[in-house]
Amino acid sequence: MDFLDEIVLTGLTVFGRHGVYTHEREEGQDFTIDLRLRLSLDQAAASDDVTDTVHYGELAEKVAAIVAGEPVKLIETLAERIASAALEDERVQNVTVTVHKPHAPIPLNFADVAVTVNRSRPPQALEDITI
Repeated sequence: MDFLDEIVLTGLTVFGRHGVYTHEREEGQDFTIDLRLRLSLDQAAASDDVTDTVHYGELAEKVAAIVAGEPVKLIETLAERIASAALEDERVQNVTVTVHKPHAPIPLNFADVAVTVNRSRPPQALEDITI
């Protein structure tokens, strides 16, 4: 692969029950997710076939299920779970995930709290080379 293209999904807002405090888990709140997938899109562009790319609608549903699913204490953990799900598609070489928690329990005026993780597929092991 000579280059990496991108699929970007921003602003996916899903209700979840994540947080350190009990009231966050009981009451829940909205979380907003941004994804940036890096992969080659040349085959999809040539074939014009959705099976040759990451179906961003299906990925959005998978991410929404993670956010709406099992609660975690830290949005760092949530971001890691989302990144792992995106890397399940072998075509994805790298993913950047940002989890926004705009209603975090901070007793000050603020616009947003966010955590961003950047994860890459481990390099493939080289086969034994004989010279």
